[in-house]
Amino acid sequence: MLLDAKVALVTGGSRGIGRAIARRFAAEGARIVVASRTIRALEAVAAEIIAAGGQAVAVAGDVSREEDCRRMVAVAREKFGAVHILVNNAGDYGPVKPVEEIQPAEWDQTIAVHLRGPFLLTRLVLPEMYSRGSGVILNISSLSAKSAFCWGSPYAAAKAGLLGLTRVAAAEGARRGVRVNAICPGPVTETRMSKDLGRALAERLGVSSEEQLAGFLEGILMGRSQTADEIAAAALFLVSDQASAITGQALNVDGGAAFY
Repeated sequence: MLLDAKVALVTGGSRGIGRAIARRFAAEGARIVVASRTIRALEAVAAEIIAAGGQAVAVAGDVSREEDCRRMVAVAREKFGAVHILVNNAGDYGPVKPVEEIQPAEWDQTIAVHLRGPFLLTRLVLPEMYSRGSGVILNISSLSAKSAFCWGSPYAAAKAGLLGLTRVAAAEGARRGVRVNAICPGPVTETRMSKDLGRALAERLGVSSEEQLAGFLEGILMGRSQTADEIAAAALFLVSDQASAITGQALNVDGGAAFY
């Protein structure tokens, strides 16, 4: 198994990409701590993993709150003894508005979830990883960090900032046994966030949700959306020893939409 005896903390683990990552990692032997704000959904994911023969625990919390982040890490250590892998995945899209209509509080909230949260958790797990001489951090960024789309500046700014955090943390950790990478998913249309975003964009454009999606997918080489399982497969590779020479990178899993 690729992750035998590893402990992985996965934020945003109650649904979508986070759930797919948690399940994929558990199938490869990792003990899983799933975290998000929705405890009932989290407990269902943990139960799925346990029913399949894995080990998992759920912990509710908001990654933008330092005390909640401390609790997530503490639960991982109390339950399983360590944090070997951190996956920063939690978040939603935020306001679908042009820059001039976005309120400062909306901006701050989106940045807090997508950028402050990964920073808080990264700083909490790095001392342990440095002391052990090993560890992996994987940040789930977005195609929005690399491509220009209207009506989502807080999300794009946060996800681009997350790539900056990825590179600096990778530079600092490379000689100390810690690898830090990011994934930039394209549209994962099965997720609630993607569906909500599609409806909001369609309303802005004055078209149907189906027309909006078809137009967007037309600009992707493969002409289709990605799946949560496809993102999870890439995540598994990057956190495993098969990617032992890879750090500081932002891997696009987007069907051919961005090229850097």
